[in-house]
Amino acid sequence: MSTANDGEVDPALRSQDRPSQPGPAGDVNNEKPNQPTPDNHQNEEHSRPNDTNEKQGSPIPRRSTLKEKFKEQKKKIKAVAKPPGGFDPTPIPDAPPGFTVKFIFHRAENLPVADISTGTSDPYLAATLTTSLPKRHKEDPDLVYRTRTIRKSLEPQWEQEWIVANVPASGFKLKCRLYDEDWPDHDDRLGHVSIQVYHVGEDWAGFSAPDNEFEVKKRSGSKRAYILKACETAFIKDKSMTPRLFVSIVVLGKSDPPYGHMYTVGPTYFFKHFSPMIGRMIGAKVNVDDGDDSNTHGADGAASAPHSNGKQQEKKAQKYDFQANEFQLAGPVPTKMYHRYVEFRPIIGLLFRGRGLRGKVLNKALHHQHRRIYNFDRHTLWGKFDACTEDASHQFLKMAHYGEGGHIFTYIITLDGMMRWTATGKEIGLDLLSKHTLHSDAAAYIACSGEFFIRRVNRAESSEDAELEEHPQKPPVGKPEDYQLIIDNDSGTYRPDKSVLPDLHSLLERNLPGIDIVTLACDDPEDQRLKKEQAKLKKEGRVIMVMNRSPSQTSFSSSDISDLDEMERAGEAGRKGKMERAYALLEDPKRIRHPAGEVISGPSGSAEASHAT
Repeated sequence: MSTANDGEVDPALRSQDRPSQPGPAGDVNNEKPNQPTPDNHQNEEHSRPNDTNEKQGSPIPRRSTLKEKFKEQKKKIKAVAKPPGGFDPTPIPDAPPGFTVKFIFHRAENLPVADISTGTSDPYLAATLTTSLPKRHKEDPDLVYRTRTIRKSLEPQWEQEWIVANVPASGFKLKCRLYDEDWPDHDDRLGHVSIQVYHVGEDWAGFSAPDNEFEVKKRSGSKRAYILKACETAFIKDKSMTPRLFVSIVVLGKSDPPYGHMYTVGPTYFFKHFSPMIGRMIGAKVNVDDGDDSNTHGADGAASAPHSNGKQQEKKAQKYDFQANEFQLAGPVPTKMYHRYVEFRPIIGLLFRGRGLRGKVLNKALHHQHRRIYNFDRHTLWGKFDACTEDASHQFLKMAHYGEGGHIFTYIITLDGMMRWTATGKEIGLDLLSKHTLHSDAAAYIACSGEFFIRRVNRAESSEDAELEEHPQKPPVGKPEDYQLIIDNDSGTYRPDKSVLPDLHSLLERNLPGIDIVTLACDDPEDQRLKKEQAKLKKEGRVIMVMNRSPSQTSFSSSDISDLDEMERAGEAGRKGKMERAYALLEDPKRIRHPAGEVISGPSGSAEASHAT
């Protein structure tokens, strides 16, 4: 056996790359790797340094050629230029005609005590509806509904309705989970009720009062709460340990197509979440009185008259606070509005799927921060409004402060039409609060996302182009027609396609009648110019008006890319960015310096809103 020279490979070793031939020659070739000479082994390690970890006698893998490496690099470049995600054209699966079903959550009785200090609970109900309808993707979420929280009650009465369209004739499963709200700790489970229906049709009798009582299963409930319940029943005769839930279910009739698309019809409602600590951390202030949001707006939306003595009105009382909003739109959401997160970095896929140690940590952290921003506590406001009416437009404008302050808002719309938004982080000073991943609660698929802001409209009779005018003393007008909603698809996380903007326009125009809806895309500098003007006006504290503009005139822009890029660039270096610093502040509020004598108080209620918690 000849010894291989430096830089050469023994022909016997080279023959392993070829299939062994039958006969003696094949046997010799198969035995040689198992009996290498010491010289051969030493020269092989010198000529092939990458194989130092291989065991003696194991087959040598075939090295990739230069052409294969070039193909791999080409694939990587293509993936960076056009990463997977964004607009998804997958159609809704075909399905037979479905039915519109109304669920009524009446009340619960005999709930256990979860708050020992008060001897009561703060119960609410979270419902999840599942059917046999096929989904476009397995990551699509189920339909969910949450009632308001009833404070300090063991027999809460909600009397809230939930109307869902296109429930299939094959039936459904409604799982109702009862919780005790316990912010900032984890909510205590009080049990659940599962209602399984195997057939739905116009001839189905449904569940109507008084035959609508369901026993709550205690196995999933808080052990501490039910231990207290057991002690109570031990001393009180004829006292049952089992809570009861009262739910009515009625079929309203056949639904409209597309039949495979199950969605929430109504009623439309809203939640306003408040975070005084985050407001102090980022320097965000709001009016103490909600009635001052519209700048002299009354409960009926009309502008109030100036003081009779001609003096300037007193300065509005303000406080540190941060507001997150949830606004249920009347369905259905257009089927074309369907977008997946964009996997432009490997860390993005780990984050959304929650795979691997790093992905699980990031996914859990995002869910935690979503609950921090959209928290339910005793200050949260809940209310209802008539769908697709001026009442809905007024409520939307009020939650967006009628465009005061020049705020730009970051929003997402879920597949079921829930619109969530907060003020954009760059204008406030904390990028963490502006990201669409946080608003969507790390949902794999959403309908649309981007940014929007509101401007007042000057209804001049003759105006061809839009012009900005400064009116620092003139109060806002209380009609939806006097406001313009400029909304775009500027989102680095989901990157909605500009082709869905007409569908977005029709959805908002139907839900917010009277408001001038202007949809923009993110590839035109005009929107960037408008946002810069908005940010400048916010900095200067001016009130602006815009000349009336036709909603058909649209322009396009881009402004913000997700900070998840920075997380990927940071890698394992351990550098603390704004997100990590924000996490630390949220976890340890004592690190925030409070000015002496300053008090943080919760928001006051409004005429059409009630405290949800």
